[in-house]
Amino acid sequence: MYFDIFNGDADGICALHQLRLAKPIESQLVTGVKRDINLLAKVDAGKSDILTVLDISLDKNRKALLELLEAGAQISYFDHHFAGDIPEHRNLKATIDTQSNICTSLLVNDALQGKFLSWAVTAAFGDNLFESATNAATPLNLTSDQLEQLKKLGTCINYNGYGTSLDDLFFHPAELYKKIKPYANPFDFIEMDDAFKLLSAGYEEDMLKAASIGSTSNQKSGSVYILPDEKWARRVSGIYGNDLAQNNPDKAHAILTHKGDKTYQVSIRAPLKTKTGADTLCRQFETGGGRQAAAGINELPFSELDTFIKLFHQHFS
Repeated sequence: MYFDIFNGDADGICALHQLRLAKPIESQLVTGVKRDINLLAKVDAGKSDILTVLDISLDKNRKALLELLEAGAQISYFDHHFAGDIPEHRNLKATIDTQSNICTSLLVNDALQGKFLSWAVTAAFGDNLFESATNAATPLNLTSDQLEQLKKLGTCINYNGYGTSLDDLFFHPAELYKKIKPYANPFDFIEMDDAFKLLSAGYEEDMLKAASIGSTSNQKSGSVYILPDEKWARRVSGIYGNDLAQNNPDKAHAILTHKGDKTYQVSIRAPLKTKTGADTLCRQFETGGGRQAAAGINELPFSELDTFIKLFHQHFS
């Protein structure tokens, strides 16, 4: 049996889409909201099973990965998050690069020798890697309007992945992948599928609400924003951080969203001029992780808010 295990954001979906355009197969899809990264623990596989894992931290899935390898599963792993020590195992082929200008879809694009580059560009835009996306798109000879379309598409796919639960999303990530699956050309998806129109309208509405909320803490090092316990806020938390980072590249940004259980969900964006430090800050907290340029904390207790804000400013000062 084939299993495709992928992050529910733009990078995970577009990475899988490229691979399955190159090699169509029927597989069991395992995914969830963007923060649901402990996906390998949900897979029951063994000898003769083939797993493709995309855009989830190896370090966060280490125990389940080792168990699946020892059970005989063959695993291909593409990722750009912190991995720690990569196991050496005959059943594992790992392509992992944690550089701040790389995303999983760009790694897959390299492996496929650019066959579906436009989808990799879409993913890089969605992952807030605007410079990497623009540079990667050079061979496509796109107009500025076409680049903007791919930027909006990547942003909207990524926007759909944010939320505390699947109920917060417009589409289950597996459902959104299935809507994208028939389209080798992203411009056809933009023009022909209503999913893009729905996500685009939701994105615009949610961003207007986020822009109406001022910062809780604003220093030269960075700004902290706290959003309410509402679906729109949970959907927009990461995307709003990306937008703030693009508009203020010298500063770090933290978006904290009330979860309704005396905790915050935290999204952090390092300054775009350095693209470093977000992961190391988040890993100081129990449920934190991510990559150098963008990271998060799944559950930050209310009682740790002042400590977090202090560490945030110290870390990026």
